[in-house]
Amino acid sequence: MPAKPRICFLINPMSGTNRRQDVPALITRHVDTAAVDHEIRLTQYAGHAEELARQAAAEGFRTVVAVGGDGTVNEVGRGLLGTATALGVVPRGSGNGLARHLRIPLTLPAAVQRVCAPDFQRIDVGHINGRAFFCTAGLGFDAHVSKCFAQAGTRGLSTYVKVALREYRHYRPTPITVALNGQTLQTDCYVLAFANAAQYGNNAYIAPLADIRDGLLDLCLIDSLPVVRAVRVGLGLALGNLPTSGAAVFHTSSHIRVRAATPLGFHIDGDYGGEAREFEVALTPLALEVAV
Repeated sequence: MPAKPRICFLINPMSGTNRRQDVPALITRHVDTAAVDHEIRLTQYAGHAEELARQAAAEGFRTVVAVGGDGTVNEVGRGLLGTATALGVVPRGSGNGLARHLRIPLTLPAAVQRVCAPDFQRIDVGHINGRAFFCTAGLGFDAHVSKCFAQAGTRGLSTYVKVALREYRHYRPTPITVALNGQTLQTDCYVLAFANAAQYGNNAYIAPLADIRDGLLDLCLIDSLPVVRAVRVGLGLALGNLPTSGAAVFHTSSHIRVRAATPLGFHIDGDYGGEAREFEVALTPLALEVAV
């Protein structure tokens, strides 16, 4: 009788807004023990999920499941790059962008049941200045908001919206030079998003045509954001029609270089990554296996 596949669940106890649930007990309740063997491990600090994922892959687990938000997914995915172990997701975050793009159930019981009997597929992986992202990365206002959101003390969509509205009154665009597809663009950057998947999270579609398996990043450029355009962008994000709204410019490419006039903040899968003046963004096709 063949051995059952082994699944390792990595739980970020700080993810999401409901931290009172006994997540390990819920996972154990809904795992199909007839089909898989499983272990549960908890992260203890930032970056720990990457270490635990790499260790679990070395131990021969078929799937390592990120139980958390897009930041936790990013850490686990980084730890699994170059291994034979697949990434699974049980979404527990504020936005859950990758889980939504891959149509993973948002409820814990359904997500656990799915990851116990998944289809295995491969997805593209982006890198910005050598750091991997799986959903989106970006420069400008959204990165600035991610920095402020991390300092807000509370999580959730309502907190994010409050932070974005507060910071919108003060944020100003930065002149940038963008090199892609053999051409050079001189423009201002209010937002420059690099989308491997279609949305930021919470069904905010920054690049609704993005295909996570096509070998290309979808770039969304917003050079300024006066009030009227801000309303159009907000509606475009919510309705999934930003490319036809006239409020943003889109490109596709697998390799982009950006130079900013002054240091510019950037985010990686929604987490603030710091500031830089030069950025190299590239895509590696089908570099990660996922259990969906």
